[in-house]
Amino acid sequence: MNCEVCQLKELEVEHFEIREVLRCILHTIVFHRALGLVRPKDVDLELFEITYVQCGDVELEKKIDEKIDQFISWVEKHPNKKSQICLSFYEVKSKQPSWFTNKTERLYWEQWYANLNVTQQPKQHSSKSHLTKVVVDPGESANEERSSRRAMVEASLREVLFQIIKFVNEKKDHVPPISEGVIYFPYEITMPRKFQ
Repeated sequence: MNCEVCQLKELEVEHFEIREVLRCILHTIVFHRALGLVRPKDVDLELFEITYVQCGDVELEKKIDEKIDQFISWVEKHPNKKSQICLSFYEVKSKQPSWFTNKTERLYWEQWYANLNVTQQPKQHSSKSHLTKVVVDPGESANEERSSRRAMVEASLREVLFQIIKFVNEKKDHVPPISEGVIYFPYEITMPRKFQ
């Protein structure tokens, strides 16, 4: 079985935006790959004018939040590095039993890579010349710059959401048959080894 891979557009975010951006991306993917009856729950982002849908499953939300926490702590230990998180869907198959094993294996059929470039916000400070001290005014121009940057991040996040929707609508042939009573395909959220 072939594994379809979707590399999502890289997003440039600040540290405080990571949680909201990753929740939006990961929940959108899981929602679009949900199989059974879910209780859709609209979620409005606090930082951006975007609404996305969650499956309405507390355990799923908890698992995603735990992985986001791990990702954030990695980012804090490795500032100024590009970061990636992977959501993989798989099916479990039994391996041929041998003398000492009766194992199962994971056959991955879809992987999503969310790529984040976490930027450090420059500190407001005074710039000094050798003769005079000029204080940089963090007033109106800084607010305009932040507002412009926020609009760019929001537009990029929208592009990623449309990329997800386009992918799930176009790529269906690799999705395995549905088992009775299953709501979600088995999945895992990881950071590739080079990022851990």
